[in-house]
Amino acid sequence: MSNSADKIKNSDLFDCIPDMLLPLFEGKQYPWEILPDIKGFVGELSANGIEGFTELEKGIWIGEDVKISPLATILPPAIICDGTEIRTGAFLRGNVFVGKKCVVGNASELKTSVLMDGANVPHYNYVGDSILGNGAHMGAGSIASNLKSDKTNITVRGNAEYKTGLRKMGAVLGDFAEIGCGSVLNPGTVVGKRSNVYPLTSVRGVVPPNCIVKSSDNIVEKEER
Repeated sequence: MSNSADKIKNSDLFDCIPDMLLPLFEGKQYPWEILPDIKGFVGELSANGIEGFTELEKGIWIGEDVKISPLATILPPAIICDGTEIRTGAFLRGNVFVGKKCVVGNASELKTSVLMDGANVPHYNYVGDSILGNGAHMGAGSIASNLKSDKTNITVRGNAEYKTGLRKMGAVLGDFAEIGCGSVLNPGTVVGKRSNVYPLTSVRGVVPPNCIVKSSDNIVEKEER
């Protein structure tokens, strides 16, 4: 089956790219093409300053109405946009872009990742080398694993195989994807727009849009309402 059968291009996964992220996505067809550029993109923005943002500490820029717990840890460079909440125990390890009205919650760890507007990682989540679309949500304890046990480069496996050339790649969640509590998204997982993953599920490869992952071998299309 041809590569076009898999709905995993950026245009398939995200209805709208937040304006600040447009330069990062420009000219890139697939989401894993973005991952190697996150560090440079966030670092450059942090070094040059951002209009309408405040430099909380060197290399850490926050928008308006951002709430940050004094018990959160944020390492530069990091950009946190308007209306986002960083809760107690959150750990932002650097090279992180967090969009508007997001939640990064207790014991959630972000590293070299992009959260688009309204994305939520509110409880005990690990998100490494990943992209979360607008309104995407990870339930408590769900993990985006970013490194294979044998440390080899990651291939995204759908109807075709896509060699990313990356040793580290977590998950890509399309807009409004919902990940159930305690689920593991294995390295190179892509979840399509508005798809749901049941709790305690191990997911790998490509999940089409508008589907429900009931188990690793049971994926069904959502019924129209």
